[in-house]
Amino acid sequence: MEEQINSSISNLTDKLSNWLDLIITNMPNIILALVLFGVAYFISQRLHNWVYKFLRNKIRQQSIRGLIANFVSIIVIAIGIFLALSILNLDKALTSILAGAGVAGLAIGLALQGTISNTFSGIFLSIRDIMNIGDHIETNGYRGSVEEITLRYIVVRESDNNLVVIPNKLVVENPFKNFGLTERIRTTIECGVGYESDLRKVKQMAIRTIQDSFPQGDKNIEFQYLEFGDSSINFQMRFWVDATKNLTLLEAKSEAIMLLKETFDAENINIPYPIRTIISP
Repeated sequence: MEEQINSSISNLTDKLSNWLDLIITNMPNIILALVLFGVAYFISQRLHNWVYKFLRNKIRQQSIRGLIANFVSIIVIAIGIFLALSILNLDKALTSILAGAGVAGLAIGLALQGTISNTFSGIFLSIRDIMNIGDHIETNGYRGSVEEITLRYIVVRESDNNLVVIPNKLVVENPFKNFGLTERIRTTIECGVGYESDLRKVKQMAIRTIQDSFPQGDKNIEFQYLEFGDSSINFQMRFWVDATKNLTLLEAKSEAIMLLKETFDAENINIPYPIRTIISP
């Protein structure tokens, strides 16, 4: 029994002695690896702050700026760890870590496929600058102003004040209309005048009325007579308005209708409505 104890102590002493010799022999590599990792960590923190500040004027969403900055920081730290392990001649350990990371990444990717898709879609929406907070959009059957853009979803406030949460993936994969991408929108109104009207005069008056209230810049107002209707000669007008929201477009159209009605009334131009005449036998 005593011999076994002495043998175990001797083996333990030999192992500790070998480890100590190994540590002393590799002390320069250990110090170099620690210094390299420290430098990588320092660079990652500085790079994180720089990327976050750089994206402040390009991406409004704080969560997405933080995600990108953290991702860049993690990459730098990972490179520092791999270089440190290589200096310590732990290539096998490095290979095992990479293999394990690949398997784990595959499993996590399959489990979080929907979440990852929404996350990258959110980053795409922010970086491409095709949708911003405050824009009036129409997507997936919903219409309203964008209240929030996160890594997983966007929040749209409809005209009735209801909030709709839409996953980013659905926004990216389906067509959507953003009224905020352009500052000028062309709208169309239709009307009719009586058969006794001077059509050329009606055209001149209508164009002048719209031109005075809605400056067109270098654009022209389109005016076309469409048909001989049952009780009127019908026409349509297409003109440009400054509008970044669908509501503004509707307000401009409403204002144009009122202006045309006032102009026609002042010039005694009739806007007829259908009349049914019943003849008794």
